[in-house]
Amino acid sequence: MMRQYELVERVRSYDPSADEVALNKAYVFSMQAHGTQKRASGDPYFSHPVEVAGILSEKRLDAASIITGLLHDTVEDTVATLSDIQGRFGDEIARLVDGVTKLSQLELQSGSTKQAENFRKLVLAMSEDIRVLIVKIADRLHNMRTLSFIKSPEKRHRIALETMEIYVPLAQRIGIRDWQNELEDLAFGELNFDARESIVKRLDFLHRESGDVIGRIIDSLRRNLSLIRIDADVHGREKRPHSIWRKMRRKSVGFEQLSDTMAFRIVVKSVEDCYRVLWCVHSNYPLVAGRFKDYISLPKQNGYQSLHTDVIGPENQRIEIQIRTTDMHDVAELGVAAHWQYKEGVRLDRRTEGRQYRWLRELLEILENAGGPEEFLEHTRMEMFPDQLFCFSPKGEVQVLPKGATPIDFAYAVHTDVGNHCVGAKINGRMMPLRTQLRNGDQVEILTSNSQVPSPGWASFVVTAKARSRIRRFVRLQRNDEYCRLGREIVEKVFMQEGYEYTDSAISNLLLEFKSDTLDDLFTRVGQGEIAGHDVLKTVFPGIKTDRTLLLDKGKSIARAGEFSVEITGFAPGMEVGFAKCCHPLPGDRIIGILTTGKGISIHTLDCEALEIFAEMPERWMEVGWFGDGSQLARFIGRIRIVLANEPGALGTLSTVIGRDGGNISNLRVIDRSPDFFELLIDIEVSDTNHMSDIIAALRATSAVRDVERTSH
Repeated sequence: MMRQYELVERVRSYDPSADEVALNKAYVFSMQAHGTQKRASGDPYFSHPVEVAGILSEKRLDAASIITGLLHDTVEDTVATLSDIQGRFGDEIARLVDGVTKLSQLELQSGSTKQAENFRKLVLAMSEDIRVLIVKIADRLHNMRTLSFIKSPEKRHRIALETMEIYVPLAQRIGIRDWQNELEDLAFGELNFDARESIVKRLDFLHRESGDVIGRIIDSLRRNLSLIRIDADVHGREKRPHSIWRKMRRKSVGFEQLSDTMAFRIVVKSVEDCYRVLWCVHSNYPLVAGRFKDYISLPKQNGYQSLHTDVIGPENQRIEIQIRTTDMHDVAELGVAAHWQYKEGVRLDRRTEGRQYRWLRELLEILENAGGPEEFLEHTRMEMFPDQLFCFSPKGEVQVLPKGATPIDFAYAVHTDVGNHCVGAKINGRMMPLRTQLRNGDQVEILTSNSQVPSPGWASFVVTAKARSRIRRFVRLQRNDEYCRLGREIVEKVFMQEGYEYTDSAISNLLLEFKSDTLDDLFTRVGQGEIAGHDVLKTVFPGIKTDRTLLLDKGKSIARAGEFSVEITGFAPGMEVGFAKCCHPLPGDRIIGILTTGKGISIHTLDCEALEIFAEMPERWMEVGWFGDGSQLARFIGRIRIVLANEPGALGTLSTVIGRDGGNISNLRVIDRSPDFFELLIDIEVSDTNHMSDIIAALRATSAVRDVERTSH
């Protein structure tokens, strides 16, 4: 454990102006507050805050952060209060300690909702002062170093999983690379001990076989750099076990098939020297195609800058080389902690200024729009593990997006209003579908219309959390309005059917029993199918015996079902409506609507077997019917089962017949085969049941077709 004078001297060595009195006072206060408390390892509990302060001092953080590290557990685990901290150390320290305490009081328990709610608190706390997050990650790092002393395997696994899912990506986001790597490796050792041990043993074997190969490669690189008179520091390292394991999984290869298990770093004085070194490396060693990235001209979101290249280096080894300046190296190793470094002459690239905080602002915006803790956690996990690509607006402004992003993601990255009113996109000057996946360097122009609103279908292909949370929020608000209106109508009809007059006052006093805050909340839950209309009636009149058959009147309203749908009649204008995949209804079929919780109305054929599970829930049945002749302009998916002779040209004849009759094959699957026949399931785009019947008749007249029928399975 670091002694008091050692900690103070370490801080004063890089910050001569640090408040020595406050540091000494914090050390003594923490030691006295924790008293005789012990950790799971048997060590005095006070050793933990001292180690956390030591970890922070290694990053040359300011005295306020070091003092917070010493005091971060006092309010939670001792009799000390926040007022004590404020009186002795001032408002700034009290605010930082309070921020860390709020996070520590709610260590993430089992259950995704609890975990998500605490992560919301983490984002809010670190948004006020990023040092709260730095201290919390240092606290987690020391806890992970001593994780083995916890006896419960379940608790160790939970802490390790939480570290891997939350704290590792947060450390990556703020750019403190060595903390990220150590947290990742410690968690990996707990979550997958056997895999880590296997990789470590194989690395040890390679060391014995090849000797100091890293040292020999460093010598070769230095010799080549000396020829162009570049003053550079060259370092090499072996990639960590978790990094190797992740690459094995991503590429689906074994350890023996990996060729780039070593990485080298070349640190120079200027940006010009970076590109001179790159020329030297590529002149002497073959480049691995597709493995060069320039993060100097296009820095990462956390401010990271460097040149990355993979080459076939000395001794015919495939190696990764990173080239950066001294200032870039400080930011790469320290991340946002570099802003609290006390080092003369440090000037960060203005292009990275504020970039490392943009992701935090985006998380706050996602928090404001997410429907609940679990949805927020889903979005933020996506947001914190991006493979980045860079796209440009027509004016040359850069948008950093994750791999797989679409024009909709780009539009929401520009501004929420641009995303909400997006109607089309030009990619490199050409009109392209909104679900097109963008590529690095694409120029994207978003076309908007004030009459456009987000489509629920967008959520199925966007990849950024900001876009998905905004789309879901719009759909959720719109859907809740419809559920509320529908629920009120169901309750009123139940009352009327049983001969009772409905009034709001009749059920206002029952809100607590239904765990609803307002009448609108109650009606929304009825509309969603969570509460049956008859249950509301029986709560008002406990002795009543109700007729469960609910007859809906013939009032009509219009809704759309899907992107290529026909209009239908029903009772949910504007509510999301979709065709069931179990029975593939077509215009002309007798149909029924089923209200499905959280999904709107699903349209089934009346003979669909899936309707059996709703037999005792008549309030969820919606009377629907095809509206007008608009179906002739739409395309629907119908399914047929066909037995086809196994003879040359049979499949070609089949597709020709379907195409000649105006159908389009959207999917084909072989479900059985023999030397003589194939049995196929084919999905065909048609306009209605008559169109499907014409295609089936034409197929039956084809010699290669032995049997054909429409099916819903």
